[in-house]
Amino acid sequence: MAYEKEVSVGIEAALSAAKLCQAVRENMPDRIEKEDRSPVTIADFGSQAVICRALAEAFPSDPVVGEEDATALRSPEMSEQLAQVTEYVKQEVPKTSTDDVAQWIDHGNGEPAERFWTLDPIDGTKGFLRGDQYAIALALLEGGEVKVGILACPALALDLAPPLNQTGLLFVAVRGEGTRVRPLSEDNWNTIKVTSPDDTEHLRFVESVEAAHGDQSQQNAIAQKAGITSPSLRIDSQAKYGAVASGSAALYLRLPSPKKPDYRENIWDHAAGAIVVEEAGGRTSDMYGKPLDFSVGTKLFQNRGIVVSNGSLHEVVLAALSER
Repeated sequence: MAYEKEVSVGIEAALSAAKLCQAVRENMPDRIEKEDRSPVTIADFGSQAVICRALAEAFPSDPVVGEEDATALRSPEMSEQLAQVTEYVKQEVPKTSTDDVAQWIDHGNGEPAERFWTLDPIDGTKGFLRGDQYAIALALLEGGEVKVGILACPALALDLAPPLNQTGLLFVAVRGEGTRVRPLSEDNWNTIKVTSPDDTEHLRFVESVEAAHGDQSQQNAIAQKAGITSPSLRIDSQAKYGAVASGSAALYLRLPSPKKPDYRENIWDHAAGAIVVEEAGGRTSDMYGKPLDFSVGTKLFQNRGIVVSNGSLHEVVLAALSER
C-alpha cells in the first residue's frame, strides 16, 4: 500500500482525537447557553494537539495547515481552558504539560508546501454542540493533489449493512487505492463504493444543516432537476462526504450563499472528504465543473461552490446549474 506509514500514523491520531472529542461531549451539560462555545473550543484544541503531536513526531519536516493556533489559549484569561484541554489530552498522551499542548497546537500553523497536511480538528462545531454530526478531517497533499484522506465521524451511522450501521465511523482513502471504512470501535474494514444509478432508495442529496453555509433553495431546485425528489438529508461537517462515498446518498451540493457570493472554501473543509468520495468512485468539482484546486493556498481560490456526486449524476447537475 502506498503511504503506508502516513495512513497508519493518521489513523491512530484520528482515533485518539475522536476519543478525546467524545469524552468532551459526554461531559457537556445537557443544556448549554447559545453563546457558550467552551466545550467545542476545548475539543477543537485538544483534537489538534493530539493529531499535530503524532504528525510532528512521525513526519517532522511536514507542515500542518490547521484551523487553530494557541495564541488565545496562552492568554491569562484562557488559563482555565488550557488546563482543561491539557487534562483531556493527558487521557490520550500521559505526562503532557500545558506547554506541550500549546506547542503541539501551534504545529498546525504551517503553510502549504510541496508536501503538507491539512487538518480540521472539529469540522462542524455547531453540530458538535447540538449533539449532531461532526468530523475530524485529516489529509495529506503532495504537488497540490490530495493523496491521503482520513475522516473520523464519531456520531455517524449509515442505513447500510453491518458494521456500517454502527455509530462512529472512520473513512480512509489513498489515491489510486480506493476508500475503506470501519467502525471507530473495531478494526473491521470494508471497501465502499458510491451508489449505483439504479439504486433509487439512496437517490437523495445531502446539504449543510446551517442555511448560511449555502443556498438551500437553489440546492433543492437543482437536486429536483437531477431527478431527486425526496427531501434533503441535512448533515453537519464532512460527514456528508462519507454519506456519498458509502452510497447512503447520491449528491452533496454546497452552492454560494446569496449573502456571500464571493466566498471561497477553506482547503481543510474539503480535502479529506473529496478524496474519500473520489476513491469510492464518485466525482467532485465546483459548480462550473472545474476540479477542486488545492494547489493555490489555504482556500479554494479557483473554485466557486461544491458539487459532489456518485458520478452518474454529475453532468446532469452541472447542466442544471448552467441553466440557472
